[in-house]
Amino acid sequence: MAQLLRLPEIATGTTEAVLSSWSVAENASVSAHEVVAVVETAKAVVDVEAEADGVVLRLLVAPGAEVETGEPIALVAAPGETVTDVDATLAELGVTAGAPATAPSAQPSALGVPEASTTPDPSPVEGVPAKVAAGPPSDQAEPMSRNGRVFASPLARRLAREAGLAVEDIRGSGPNGRIVRRDVEAARSSAPAHAPAATAPPAVSAAGGAAAYTEVPHTRLRKLIASRLTESKTTAPHFYLRGSAQVDRLLALRAEINATGEVRVSVNDLVVKAVGRAHQLVPAMNVTWAADAVRQWSSVDVSVAVATENGLVTPVVRSVQDLTVTAVAGTVRDLAERARAGRLQQHELEGGSISVTNLGMYGTEEFAAIINPPQAAILAVGAGRQEPVVVDGALHVASVMHLTLSVDHRPVDGVVAARWMAAFVELLEHPARILA
Repeated sequence: MAQLLRLPEIATGTTEAVLSSWSVAENASVSAHEVVAVVETAKAVVDVEAEADGVVLRLLVAPGAEVETGEPIALVAAPGETVTDVDATLAELGVTAGAPATAPSAQPSALGVPEASTTPDPSPVEGVPAKVAAGPPSDQAEPMSRNGRVFASPLARRLAREAGLAVEDIRGSGPNGRIVRRDVEAARSSAPAHAPAATAPPAVSAAGGAAAYTEVPHTRLRKLIASRLTESKTTAPHFYLRGSAQVDRLLALRAEINATGEVRVSVNDLVVKAVGRAHQLVPAMNVTWAADAVRQWSSVDVSVAVATENGLVTPVVRSVQDLTVTAVAGTVRDLAERARAGRLQQHELEGGSISVTNLGMYGTEEFAAIINPPQAAILAVGAGRQEPVVVDGALHVASVMHLTLSVDHRPVDGVVAARWMAAFVELLEHPARILA
């Protein structure tokens, strides 16, 4: 019997996603675990796979629509099954029948992904119902449907909104007139400077005067960040260790590596590698908290905080203990570039026992960060600055980096964290040991 393909739970706490594109057409045969659609969460791009072999009878959701977890997105028949009345079958399954969604017209099971999937739109897609109305069966929708809706990729809509442009005023150059990123960029470069967004009604200040303000609606990513950090601070008992390291040797090692290597290594890359080595020296830190147990990990996976225009994401560098410094640098660069382009896969955001967040490049000397649950710790790295230090009773000037380790007291005791911090500082001050 024909079955509904529903949007799976993509990640813990994720209740909705934007269906950015279909990878199959109606009446196409699919195999179990074949990618049939691409969806976008607030942080990542995720492939949706077929649950079993079958034939796609009806696509129920249009590209660009926001779908809740568990909601049906397609009707799939078993191999060899004949369904004479798709609408009646949908009605039997409790789904209101609608016209086919916009889907690829290329060969069945093609895996091409249009631009709409390259960057997640953090806000709900305007004017796109979860159950779709009639639309042309081509690779892209026409620029204006019968109900007057303009068709544009989620990325194009976001860029237009940020630039203060109305998509209705932009001419699309994509297939069948669909508005894509280059159209928004062209319109933005040719448009005169626009006025700032209209402010909300003035709020009354504490002194009784009027204070004008502008409300910026929460993006999906900002809501997710707020929820996760609130959960962390209210459920994970944080304690903090502060340390400092003289990093002149570390900076000299970096300069030597970059003078001879093809991949440019940053100070943060060396810090990530040092974190991996410190976890090997103090394995009791390489843990995460679970409801029934503390999980001790054999591989050292380190999350690296990456700032994007929509918010902070923390992709994971796997098996840091086995990577060379240049391999760490290449991996971090790749993850950061794809994070800013909205092209991370969900699995690249999962796992890890510790995060590294670095504000040193902004001149921040010292700060404390909030743990990314269920990880056990997060290391906040400040700028390396020249400071007076005392060595063997004599005053010297050295480059000093200030560090703050936030630790979850449930899986890690204070003495374990202190041993880890001492090992980590020792590695920074004797960086040849990082490469061992």
